[in-house]
Amino acid sequence: MLGLARALVATRGGTAVARARLAPRRVAPVRLGGRAHLATRIDVIDDAPAFATLVQGASRGIGLELARQMLERDADVFRGRARGGIVVATCRDPEGSDGLRALRARHGTRLVTARVDVEEEETMKAAVDVVMREVGRLDFMANVSAVLSDGKMRPETSIARTEAANMTRAYAVNAVGPTMMMKHFSPLMLKTAEKNAMEGGGGHVPVIANWSARVSSVGDNQLGGWHSYRASKTALNQLTRNAAIEFARKKHPIIAMCVHPGTVDTKLSEPFKKNVPADKLFTPEYAVTRLLEVIGDANLEQSSGNLFDYAGEKIQW
Repeated sequence: MLGLARALVATRGGTAVARARLAPRRVAPVRLGGRAHLATRIDVIDDAPAFATLVQGASRGIGLELARQMLERDADVFRGRARGGIVVATCRDPEGSDGLRALRARHGTRLVTARVDVEEEETMKAAVDVVMREVGRLDFMANVSAVLSDGKMRPETSIARTEAANMTRAYAVNAVGPTMMMKHFSPLMLKTAEKNAMEGGGGHVPVIANWSARVSSVGDNQLGGWHSYRASKTALNQLTRNAAIEFARKKHPIIAMCVHPGTVDTKLSEPFKKNVPADKLFTPEYAVTRLLEVIGDANLEQSSGNLFDYAGEKIQW
């Protein structure tokens, strides 16, 4: 019942442990699909897991690999703070992802799934309720979803090939989507930052990492082309920088940064990888491993509001 503390129990290494103890309170209803749903607000996070990750775009490719590594390399990332943590995997159809089903079979209750479509803000609101109810904190959020080509949508080699509908969709998925994710999940991350700070000077600062691209850089653009994709990722950089400035003003701030994974052998790069040298075409495992090193070492002073590549090199805007 709402108003009663709820304990969720997970099994780790044969030991039953409390996964989350939440005290939801009734707040204004949220409308989803024409029906009113009661939203909840978490005032205190007591027995939540020590670390929680959310991966948006986790059904395949980089997002799926990121979810896997946060579950299976948890002791090696974020300087060991992610050990035993929970991973929330979101995408348009979690139940339809073979990869997520396989992870759930191996890791059980350490994996939580929720439906999020970055073009449908209502799904994000519903996912926030899931995370608050099932997890109770959020230390790391990765916004991985992106669109480069889809159906007749292709990277443009000339301004003459641009289409208003394709440009609008690229902006909606690549820039607006991650921004709305920051809008809806940052309150919980700020609450987590407050709790971490109360645990002592070594408290972890939560991190938002938005997947950008080197082609987003205005200063680095010497080739032109790819108008919609470039511009949408440039917009994401600016929006992330704005959010980072805002979050830095909070009493207990959080980090917002952009990352470039390199050219990764996924469905997104499938039509173009034949032109990429073999040593520059990365596997999802390699790209994620390198980026987790960069993100895990992020700090407010040097990382927040900036764009870094997989080698930890800062990319000019």
